[in-house]
Amino acid sequence: MQIDLTGRTALVTGSTRGIGAAIAAGLAKAGARVGVNGRSPESVTEALRRLGDGDFVAVPGDVATAEGAQRVLETLPDADILVNNLGIFGAREPLEITDDEWRRYFETNVLSAVRLTRAYLPGMTARGWGRVQYIASDSAVVIPAEMIHYGVSKTALLGVARGFAKTAAGTGVTVNSVIAGPTHTGGVEDFVYSLVDRDLPWDEAQREFMRRHRPQSLLQRLIEPEEIANLVVYLSSPFASATTGGAVRVDGGYVDAILP
Repeated sequence: MQIDLTGRTALVTGSTRGIGAAIAAGLAKAGARVGVNGRSPESVTEALRRLGDGDFVAVPGDVATAEGAQRVLETLPDADILVNNLGIFGAREPLEITDDEWRRYFETNVLSAVRLTRAYLPGMTARGWGRVQYIASDSAVVIPAEMIHYGVSKTALLGVARGFAKTAAGTGVTVNSVIAGPTHTGGVEDFVYSLVDRDLPWDEAQREFMRRHRPQSLLQRLIEPEEIANLVVYLSSPFASATTGGAVRVDGGYVDAILP
């Protein structure tokens, strides 16, 4: 299967590192022009240096705010592919999560995606082609006791994706969420070490984390960001024209259900 996205423009939010950077690289490899987004011009410039070859566009702006999203839209007013990847996470005792922290998680993980969908979807439907994706998480279905606020924000994304898929019905635009399983990123390494012995070598720490905190995983290891990106690139392609309104899993078999 040869995926060709030549002539398509994509925006990947939160794409200066981790899963977002892998998605940006994968879309560019398939021929797309890719907007790389981060909160500051400096972080985006550094990300572009690391990404290397490819048709990349610097699109700085904090899309968790209306002002930052507007800045992004001024730089990249139209997109054929929107990947709402930006997200924050962290462990917190459930009864210690404040109202402000709940709001911060929803502003970042949910409303950033809603406002960009609202901005880009009309252009996609007018052109009769487009792809909108929301990077959700296994935590959307299996709410983790140590980060309820994160899990609930990802659950909301599943509903957002399904709702906007109905808005785009019959237009040639597909809208899906991607349920990503526990993934190996720098931020996740910090998270793992917050829950297991920091003196353990990484391979041992990863295995201990999966054994104690993610025993449902059938993969029995963390997923690499490129493995998430592979599914996103496919869903961005013409080959996925009949896949819409779905919550598509790339979770290493973590969610113990036939359907999400």
